[in-house]
Amino acid sequence: MVFVVAVLLFAAVIGRVAFLQTAGSDDLRAAGKAQRVSESILVAQRGTIFARDGGELALSVSSSTLVANPRLVTDASGTASVLATMLRLSDEKRQSLLDAFTSKEKAFVYVARQIDDTLAESVLALQLPGVEAVREPKRIMPSGEVGRSILGLTDIDGVGLAGIELKYNELLTGRDGERVREHDKEGRSIPGSGATTIEPIAGSDLVLTLDRSLQFTVEQALIARVIALSAKGGTVIAMDPATGAIYAIANVERTDAGEVVVTSGNLAAVEPYEPGSVAKVFSLSAVLDTGVASPDTIIDVPGKLVYDKDTQWEQTITDAVPHDTQPMSLRDIIVNSSNIGTVLLTEGVGYERFGGYLEDFGFGQTTALGFPDESAGEFDPPSEWQGTERVNPAYGYGYSATSLQLIAAVNTVANGGVYVAPRILTATINADGEIKSADPSPTHDVLQSATAATMTTLMTDVVCYGTGKLAQLDGFSVAGKTGTAYKESEGNYGEDGNRKYRATFVGFFPAQAPRVTILVTIDEPDPTSRDRFGGTAAAPLFTTVATAAIHELLITPPASDSGCPAV
Repeated sequence: MVFVVAVLLFAAVIGRVAFLQTAGSDDLRAAGKAQRVSESILVAQRGTIFARDGGELALSVSSSTLVANPRLVTDASGTASVLATMLRLSDEKRQSLLDAFTSKEKAFVYVARQIDDTLAESVLALQLPGVEAVREPKRIMPSGEVGRSILGLTDIDGVGLAGIELKYNELLTGRDGERVREHDKEGRSIPGSGATTIEPIAGSDLVLTLDRSLQFTVEQALIARVIALSAKGGTVIAMDPATGAIYAIANVERTDAGEVVVTSGNLAAVEPYEPGSVAKVFSLSAVLDTGVASPDTIIDVPGKLVYDKDTQWEQTITDAVPHDTQPMSLRDIIVNSSNIGTVLLTEGVGYERFGGYLEDFGFGQTTALGFPDESAGEFDPPSEWQGTERVNPAYGYGYSATSLQLIAAVNTVANGGVYVAPRILTATINADGEIKSADPSPTHDVLQSATAATMTTLMTDVVCYGTGKLAQLDGFSVAGKTGTAYKESEGNYGEDGNRKYRATFVGFFPAQAPRVTILVTIDEPDPTSRDRFGGTAAAPLFTTVATAAIHELLITPPASDSGCPAV
């Protein structure tokens, strides 16, 4: 019996050994490895975002991050309490650390990320078992808040959440590496075991079209102007007429506390509005391009137009300055920004044909910039227009557009009748230092070159003799158009004394050889002030921005250009 029992016990031992050497071996190896192996992620460097002059707009710098291996923590409660006190952790974070240190299911947890180096050194000086520091990239903007609206931001892991950081997240994001080492129960490396390291690969750098100095100047000038006008906010864009390159794009708004600040969102791309009289550039371009009228064509312009009279849809169109019926040339109509004259001439084009021009100018579709959450505005197909929907677009109502769409549309005139899409990226630089130029902006024909040239002359007259006089530059000719739009609220535009305005000026210079196109729009300037109009609220800021662009971009006027004639 003793022999039989001994044989059975021996057989059981042999069976157990055989099982552990075969089917059960994987679990044992995994358990052993978990006890003696630590795995660390080597975070790849996120690409740097540069301005066109090589200045850094956003980059990642090395910072201290405290981590822990719960399996090496000897005093779960004490370690969690000390860390929570020194790092001022929340109760929730303290509890999660205590749970991890107690269960010991994980070999890696974050304690505190991207903290001050001095604080990290103070914690490490306590020599808490299982707690160590690693270096981790932290995203910063070395030029301050310059370009904040367009650059966007990342989360703590360096993943793009908005703006350029989100749009080009895949390019900017590198490939993380890994470090694996074997250690004893005290956390000391096991001699002869070595370590396995897979090096991280950095993300690509981006070179933007933004001019850092001009961007800063534009932001500060816009803040000052919004404050001076007691306005709600504003946007400024400056772009290259030929390439569509954005030199500066600034958005500011007034906070609930009344402070005017650069926004975190790119309102120029995501916030559409009715353009008002700036749209007369597109209406009268269509009139000229189709041969309906010439600059010298004269029509009788009445004091008002009434549509759908004596119905619930009755609508009366007037000009900003009341007048009796009077003859006006097309030139007079744009120089004095006549709503009635523009409507009468545009009717000769035909609403569907005119709507086709607006589509060619880029309305109703996002730009090729492809900014995250970019709006296409509101623009119904011309075939669906009914009643006064066929009339209102002629003088800038009945459809909405973003500032990006609007500047690109007006820039079509500056670019000889060819639409060029806005762009923000110049080149990318990969981890090996290879530079790849970005694709040029897509383009398409909209106007005949002769039409664009005629419109340029007419828009120059707007600045020299009409509503845009405050946009004049010494020694430079400027072509531009003002726009003062009533803002819709709760289905109507309010009454006199109770209206909200959107004041806009869009122009380019030198008029005959354009180097820069600039849009300025001021949202809700003081409605009781004379400076609530496009020609008084926005045009002066155009002059400020244009002067800065002249210096930053080293622009000189053509020999034959001397600006507006002396009066």
